[in-house]
Amino acid sequence: MLMKPQRLRKGDAIGIIAPASPPNQENLKRSLSFLEELGLEVKIGNHVYDQYGYLAGNDEDRLIDLHSMFMDKEVKAIICAGGGYGTGRIASNIDYEMIKHNPKIFWGYSDITFLHTAIHGQTGLVTFHGPMLASDIGKEDVHPLSKEYFKQLFEPTSIQYTNEISPLETLIEGEANGRITGGNLSLIASTIGTPFEIDTKGALLLIEDINEEPRSIDRMLNQLHMAGKLYDAAGLIIGDFNNCVPERELSLSLDEVIDHYTQLANKPAMKGFKFGHCSPHVSIPLGVQAEMNTEKKQLIIGSGIQ
Repeated sequence: MLMKPQRLRKGDAIGIIAPASPPNQENLKRSLSFLEELGLEVKIGNHVYDQYGYLAGNDEDRLIDLHSMFMDKEVKAIICAGGGYGTGRIASNIDYEMIKHNPKIFWGYSDITFLHTAIHGQTGLVTFHGPMLASDIGKEDVHPLSKEYFKQLFEPTSIQYTNEISPLETLIEGEANGRITGGNLSLIASTIGTPFEIDTKGALLLIEDINEEPRSIDRMLNQLHMAGKLYDAAGLIIGDFNNCVPERELSLSLDEVIDHYTQLANKPAMKGFKFGHCSPHVSIPLGVQAEMNTEKKQLIIGSGIQ
């Protein structure tokens, strides 16, 4: 069953964790003032500042921080400091039953996609795909719109994405509705064949990525295609593919690759959404119902809180 977390109120405590790679410490510290401006208290996980190669501490310690924040009754939301790599390593050991009995706002993107998929699949909890503290909010050039969408955590409201936010382009015409799922393409593909495999049946599938050549995007979309994930989806939402350009002379373009697989899926599809490794970065709830209309060039997403 779908579970929406409780809304935030001023004075609530926010838990900060780093379940993937070590976050930029300077950006993280700078981001804390934004949370304070929202009237929120901050609790930083015990292992946020740990480093273990490309991981923010060993698997056990990163898992401890995740569990601790979900179990902490004072913490009303958990925001990831950054992404990188590592969440897939702890997914099998997460206590999903505990999360089911302690539902709260969980926020992040990029490598956090694996946790979004796993948590929603195992518990039904709505989670949030949005800009993170060290990766985005703490940067000196953070876009005001990236901050603006945090307000959805305080008051139930639908998100209406139109051409006014960014130019949208129709790839396959039509209308589609269903729960919204997905996130980073690399992480979505890595769930295939695992107990946390993404379920796209009747869903609007969001995909985005960064620093991947078109041939890598091709490989991952082909994997989703062969696994039936594109065909199962009700529609495709193409987010930002930052710096996904060829590094060799002989290459298909990113647009050619995406067009190929949207045509194979033959489901309503639009691209140009500012979801992902981009600025501004519009945050959205995953797991809620959404409606896409290519004629109106709009995507309407239900509230993720209660």
